[in-house]
Amino acid sequence: MFKMAILGAGAIAHKMSNTISQMDNVEPYIIADVNIEKAKEVGEKYGYTKICGSVDDILADDQVDLVYIALPHSLHYKFTKMCLEGGKNVLCEKSFTVSASQAKEILALAEEKKLLLQEAIWTRYMPSRKIIDDIIASGVIGEVTSLTANLGYELSAVPRIWDVNFAGGALLDCGVYLVHFARMIFGDNITDIKTSAVFKNGVDMCDNITMIFDDSKMATMQTNVYAAQNRSAAIFGTKGYIEITNINNPEKIAVFNDQYEEIASYLPPQQITGYEYEVLACMRAIQNGEIECPEAPHSETIKVMEIMDGIRQSWGYEIPLIS
Repeated sequence: MFKMAILGAGAIAHKMSNTISQMDNVEPYIIADVNIEKAKEVGEKYGYTKICGSVDDILADDQVDLVYIALPHSLHYKFTKMCLEGGKNVLCEKSFTVSASQAKEILALAEEKKLLLQEAIWTRYMPSRKIIDDIIASGVIGEVTSLTANLGYELSAVPRIWDVNFAGGALLDCGVYLVHFARMIFGDNITDIKTSAVFKNGVDMCDNITMIFDDSKMATMQTNVYAAQNRSAAIFGTKGYIEITNINNPEKIAVFNDQYEEIASYLPPQQITGYEYEVLACMRAIQNGEIECPEAPHSETIKVMEIMDGIRQSWGYEIPLIS
């Protein structure tokens, strides 16, 4: 049985706990949070074997196969590093760290210790990614030239989103998915990035991101944290286009010809929550003695962090680093 520990007991820990509690061969083993009452709530609801109040309890347990970091962005570096130094494999929520320099340091540490360290950017692990890639490769929409996408939620009631000390704002919370999406479709040869942002309480609340690629392809995207956007994406080609319902967890992928007629549609396979795919990828990698998953390689995590560093620097938005 593959034993998972989760550090943090907030909303995303609930979602991951719900996921692994329904997976075959995965045991919700330890839940830990400094707020022991929150840990108890998650632990009792999803049947954890151990409920703890500190990361030290995870590090002291030799049976833990994988630690999932479910903490605010600003704490990812500190606690991922602690887990690696304690000999644990880690799946860390997005955004992976606050800066590329932090990402490079902990990825190098994982390689030195021969431990798995993976970013939990779930869209890179989902079956829908292959569905989209296969449609484009088939040539049915011709040569792909551009895409649009948006991702936003009304998150006014989430304190960390509005706190610079917790690396708040739209870019690290939602925009990271858009950057990954554009690179999954168009690759890594970016020639120019133009962005704009609206700030409130010192954090970016609404961002526009335009990425130009070296073969004259363009991705135009918007993200925000104070409006419920429709989360749609479209990929445009010379013979037609693809529409994706819910970029964050695709529900339907529809193909249209150049006469705007729907000619095909695809539904991703039934899932638990969608988080299971990143867990399964980590399980496979650990069983094979690998320290990264091909779905989301370390080099890609670093590159996306560098892009987001550059975007924030262009805005003059500096986030305090917690070491």
